[in-house]
Amino acid sequence: MLEDKRTKVKVTFFVILVGISAMFTAVVTDHWAVLSPRVEQLNATCEAAHFGLWRLCKKTIFITAEESKGKGCGPISLPGDQNCSYFKHFTPGQDAEVFEVKTQKEYNISAAAIAIFSLAFMILGTLCILASFGKGRDYLLKPGGMFFVFAGLCTIISVEVMRQSVKRMIDSDETIWIEYYYSWSFACACSAFVLLFLSGIALLVISMPQMPRNPWETCMDAEPEPIE
Repeated sequence: MLEDKRTKVKVTFFVILVGISAMFTAVVTDHWAVLSPRVEQLNATCEAAHFGLWRLCKKTIFITAEESKGKGCGPISLPGDQNCSYFKHFTPGQDAEVFEVKTQKEYNISAAAIAIFSLAFMILGTLCILASFGKGRDYLLKPGGMFFVFAGLCTIISVEVMRQSVKRMIDSDETIWIEYYYSWSFACACSAFVLLFLSGIALLVISMPQMPRNPWETCMDAEPEPIE
């Protein structure tokens, strides 16, 4: 690999590592969205919730501010007792009725499965890049770039599935939630999509053969034809 190309690959790989870290953080944390029910009365408790791909956390918050009445419970940063449980469809026996009964659990399962595919593509792409630094293995940059493009696409699909899940849950008459917002885990996933997808495209561009600066270079580099 030429030194100039090697430097470009190293810079791109650093950006990819940042994207992988962001996606891994999004997958293992449970702050994709925060849900709030309506506050009915003061000097009482309300139960807000935040969730990720694997579990739901409910937090009991004591409300004393008068302006909070009739609005959503929270913010989630207020002190209170928190109880987290993995979704029932992932760990049978655990209590997660809010997601098991009142929302489409298929959405959550799909989002988690697609996120796992994204992680698998990241591992394959990383192996291709590391192997490409070997002598005469530049050809591995192209499949590596494709793997990271696929990883980025899987990430944004997982984000959209989760967004649709939250939207349908808020719109449902069977749920108590009236307010929601996306939190930092969701932002990590969106950032991972941008970094991985663009880095994958960059690797594909880097792996392309260098075009001559002008048509005469091709003619000058050609071997002379033998004179009969």
